[in-house]
Amino acid sequence: QVQLEESGGGLVQAGGSLRLSCTASGRTSSGYAMGWFRQDPGKEREFVGAISWSGGVTYYADSVKGRFTISRDNAKITVYLQMSSLKPEDTAVYYCAAQMTYKYDRGSGYATSSFLYDYWGQGTQVTVSS
Repeated sequence: QVQLEESGGGLVQAGGSLRLSCTASGRTSSGYAMGWFRQDPGKEREFVGAISWSGGVTYYADSVKGRFTISRDNAKITVYLQMSSLKPEDTAVYYCAAQMTYKYDRGSGYATSSFLYDYWGQGTQVTVSS
C-alpha cells in the first residue's frame, strides 16, 4: 500500500500563487507516477497534471497549462504543484494520486484518467477569492 498526504492548501486572492505538496509513504520502491486532480461540490473530479517517476514526462489540463507546474523530488518522495495566476474557478479540493508506472507509460489517456490511479490522498482545500 502507498499512503499519500497533501499539504499547502489555503485561501488566496485571484492572481496569487500557491504551492501544494504531496508526500508518499509505504511501498514506493517499485516506482509510481504522480498526478493531481481537483473536485468542487457538484462537479466530477478533474485532471490537473501528472508527472512520471523519472520526472521527464508531464501532462497538464488545458485549463491550467502555463499557470501550473508539477514537479517531484524522489529523494523525498514528494510531488509538488506550483500554482500561479490563480483564478476563482481554480477553487476546489485538490487531490494527489499515485499510478503504477506501467500504466503511466501507456500515454496521456492513462495518465489523465482518475479511474486508473491506484492510491489517493485525502485532499486539501484551495480557495481563490475574487
